[in-house]
Amino acid sequence: MGYKVVILDKNQIKRVIQRLAFEVLERHGECENLALIGIYRRGVYLAQRIKDILQENSKTEIPLGKLDINFYRDDWTSLDKHPIINKTEIQFDINDKNILLIDDVIYTGRTVRAALDAILDFGRPAKVELLTLVDRGHRELPIHPDYCGKKIDTSRREHVDVLLEEIDGKDIVELLKTC
Repeated sequence: MGYKVVILDKNQIKRVIQRLAFEVLERHGECENLALIGIYRRGVYLAQRIKDILQENSKTEIPLGKLDINFYRDDWTSLDKHPIINKTEIQFDINDKNILLIDDVIYTGRTVRAALDAILDFGRPAKVELLTLVDRGHRELPIHPDYCGKKIDTSRREHVDVLLEEIDGKDIVELLKTC
């Protein structure tokens, strides 16, 4: 028997994103050397929300890139269905920048590994930090977020769905289990 549990509702997501943005501000001050890169799909929209808060509070223009990691995946040939390919858009020099990589959920760490490979094709950043809305555990690689909105314990039979207004028409994070 399956179930669905709300982990974060709209107001909680808003508060978590604000908290995460302020944690970034604490570490990066006025954000002069900071650039954000969101991982398609939902990481891009989270990155835009974080950027808006950072810019409002730092009065600094912060570059934002959009990263499609599909061609860097290590499971490309074993996927059941073909992923949607998006256009990577990084219109700034990443060399010696502090990059804040943003995604919605971290699970095995393989998406982040692919993102790191993709970023290095654009240059050599001074530092890369990771921000995720949800950490659901079960890492297969030694990759962990520097900033995490919510850490939840899950089983491998469960799935975390992040729905965002920009794509899905609502903001909610749900834990799903199917039999």
